[in-house]
Amino acid sequence: MKYYLDEDLSPKIAEILRKHHIDAVSAHEVGMIEVDDREQLERAASEKRCFITRNRNDYIRLTVQFFNEHRPHAGVLIIPHTLPGDKFSLIARAIIKHHSKHSRSKLEPYAIDFLES
Repeated sequence: MKYYLDEDLSPKIAEILRKHHIDAVSAHEVGMIEVDDREQLERAASEKRCFITRNRNDYIRLTVQFFNEHRPHAGVLIIPHTLPGDKFSLIARAIIKHHSKHSRSKLEPYAIDFLES
């Protein structure tokens, strides 16, 4: 599975994931800062990347919209606020754990999954 990290997550997390041979990019790294949520999700979907964010409500709403509009979507992984945003290694480890459970398959289109803290 490939990942695209929302701008609400540090690019350091993507760096840690790549060190573990996980294909991950950050909105920061690809120049997608201060871009609206819809464009962020479109970018991830165009690259067939699961979108990772802490912004639960907006991306659940957008996922429903994408489904209703038959727009491409590669899944959303939501990071709970119980994982502090400044604990990059902790967040990366949780993503690595999730990835190991799903490494042979992608999330289904329009799937929303919640990272375990």
